[in-house]
Amino acid sequence: MTSHNEPQNNKPRVGIFVDVQNIYYTCRESYRKNFDYNAFWAQMKQQYTIDCAFAYAIHRGDEKQNQFQNILRAIGFEVKLKPFIQRRDGSAKGDWDVGITIDMLEQGKNLDKVILLSGDGDFALLLGHLKHQYNVPCDVYGADKLTAEVLKQSAEQFHLIDNSLLL
Repeated sequence: MTSHNEPQNNKPRVGIFVDVQNIYYTCRESYRKNFDYNAFWAQMKQQYTIDCAFAYAIHRGDEKQNQFQNILRAIGFEVKLKPFIQRRDGSAKGDWDVGITIDMLEQGKNLDKVILLSGDGDFALLLGHLKHQYNVPCDVYGADKLTAEVLKQSAEQFHLIDNSLLL
């Protein structure tokens, strides 16, 4: 009988946390392409036991986005949505930093590794906390020039999004 923390197939247990907006815009800006979530999921399944996988997105009520979110669900992600907020001054708000942080802290302490898809340097402090408080390493996937240096340095490993992960 295996314990709850011991994967049955001897692959490390991971949690995947995707900052969908960040990955969308950094891939569009850096490569003029979209991220290939199916290829990413296949890579993860080969290496790890996926314990949890969250995709954090903004809900605009747009049909194309709804279809995309359904594709993410079909792949295996739990999609978490936050409403798009248009401020009176015309600026917009729709960021998941606090939600991602809470989930990574709650889930991370029970995992062998955390995988973050984002280039946002605000997550560097969180990665350090997971490593030092829970001894949980975190890998980061991002576009080279649009991933904060501090985030790359906080990661156990930084994985450059390359053609194998682009549509």
